[in-house]
Amino acid sequence: MAWLRCEHTITKRTETVVLRKMLTTIGRASGNDIVLKDPMVKQTHANLVRKGETHTISLMDKGAELYVNGRRTKTATLKAGDKVLIGAWQLTFSEGEPEREAPSAPAGMTLDVLEKLVHLSAEMMRDTAPNRLFATLLEGLLELTRSEKGFVIVFKDGQQHLAASHNVANEQLDLSRVSDSIIQQVVEHLQPVIVSDAMADSRFGRAQSVVDLRLSSVMCVPLIYRKDLLGVIYLGNDSVTDLFTERDLSLLKVFAAQASLIVHHALLLNQLRVDNRNLRDQLKQSSQGRMLGTCPSMKSVFKVLRRIAPTDLSVLVLGETGTGKELVAQEIHALSGRRDKPFIAINCGAIPENLLESELFGHKRGAFTGAVADKIGKVEAASGGTLFLDEIAEMPMNLQVKLLRVLQDFMIERVGDLKPRSVDIRVIAATNKDISALIQGGGFREDLYYRLNEIAISLPPLRDRGEDIDLLAHFFLNKFRDQYGAKGRGFTNQALTGIKNYYWPGNVRELENRVKKAVIMSDRALLNPDDLSLPHTDKRHVKPLSEAQEDFKVDYIRQVLELNNWNKAQTARDLAVDARTIFRYIEKFSE
Repeated sequence: MAWLRCEHTITKRTETVVLRKMLTTIGRASGNDIVLKDPMVKQTHANLVRKGETHTISLMDKGAELYVNGRRTKTATLKAGDKVLIGAWQLTFSEGEPEREAPSAPAGMTLDVLEKLVHLSAEMMRDTAPNRLFATLLEGLLELTRSEKGFVIVFKDGQQHLAASHNVANEQLDLSRVSDSIIQQVVEHLQPVIVSDAMADSRFGRAQSVVDLRLSSVMCVPLIYRKDLLGVIYLGNDSVTDLFTERDLSLLKVFAAQASLIVHHALLLNQLRVDNRNLRDQLKQSSQGRMLGTCPSMKSVFKVLRRIAPTDLSVLVLGETGTGKELVAQEIHALSGRRDKPFIAINCGAIPENLLESELFGHKRGAFTGAVADKIGKVEAASGGTLFLDEIAEMPMNLQVKLLRVLQDFMIERVGDLKPRSVDIRVIAATNKDISALIQGGGFREDLYYRLNEIAISLPPLRDRGEDIDLLAHFFLNKFRDQYGAKGRGFTNQALTGIKNYYWPGNVRELENRVKKAVIMSDRALLNPDDLSLPHTDKRHVKPLSEAQEDFKVDYIRQVLELNNWNKAQTARDLAVDARTIFRYIEKFSE
């Protein structure tokens, strides 16, 4: 009786097949007598014919390869002990009764080897820089396996990169040449390869790595995290054949599995560092001080801000509530020559009218009931620096006159004191009101307006800033997550859609407050619309076209009136409309 012992040289799977038939077919297709699952095996690869006591094997596919005892052939008569290589399968021909092999126990690991594995793992975890990590991995494996040479290749974005090498010249590590049949076997099957006598091996003797490095023994294993191939470890020795044993391979497989986990997390950590650095660079490029913005309108604001900051021009900052008017004032001060002097801010609408004058200009002891000591006002305290007057449109008319004098003469008088005092201040004012309409209605002095408005900066509402909304939302998320140690690390797609479609009447201040509350209150890693208290709608409110046209007409007529110094007849002629149309739209300005 004759039989074959079939062993897969990579997976080490074995089975015994007794040759009872006159004709035995061998191939990858399931209809063959001996089915060899391997991509390099043809559908019907070879036939084994028995005539009396003689067994002859022959190729059946012209494109197939057959090796008997290391020699390529098309047909051969087999004798006991002959080894037939078909693809990655080695078939050993034997006569007599098939041997019953006792299952072999896994190779044992001595305490010394285990200690080395623990030490190497600790060394790898201590240094998470990828280049150093792979060098540490390779150095430890060379010592464990008694290898002389080796290198590590990692796969990233579909390309292979040399991560570390030892005792190998650079010219021998051309990756276009190293990517040979040994590595291909490991990559395709995700299984290790061990070659005892590489130069004489019929499968891999012509592999470029074997030829270039003149290797006698080779061991190559994959680095796999879950089902992802991270790379391969290639170890070799150019002077000793049969250096690597199944025990070495088992040891290397155990450590490769452990090392893959460390390598995977190290690569993730490195990528996180790179992403954070890129994000910081991106924020730096899209910011001006504490202000963020990449939309054209904000870039224009940053450009104007940097140009006027070194001057002493009075600035009027216009914009809706929450758009960041005080941030603009602070940045102008920070970029000016007054940066080391005081920045004093006062909200003209938050202080009662009877106390506002004292807050602005100070008072003398006994000037009024409760004035028990002299007090320096905000204007005097800001001398040498910058005075920021928020909500300037709320300032009473009698104080507008006194402020106008300060801007003209840079002199103040405390309440109850007749002694004038000189001040050196730069004034930045801000409002969310339409001052031009207030002037027409007698609510604001025109001469003060021109003193304050030596140059104006208009801040766009958040809803008109496009991708800035997303940028600001992530900035606030990261800021408050770090501040409060929260779990939130991003937004769901529904939340991002809601953020972009919401009207944001409170602008940046409202966005900041909503994100802050969501980060603190939510236990989710990804914040959703409910966390942000956003309305469940798929798009922002859109005005009817007729309403949008009417709004445009109102704004455009106001602009032309200002160009003509509110000469209504000239404005009507410029716009080619009846003068009564202009009067009708002026009435709408106060609505």
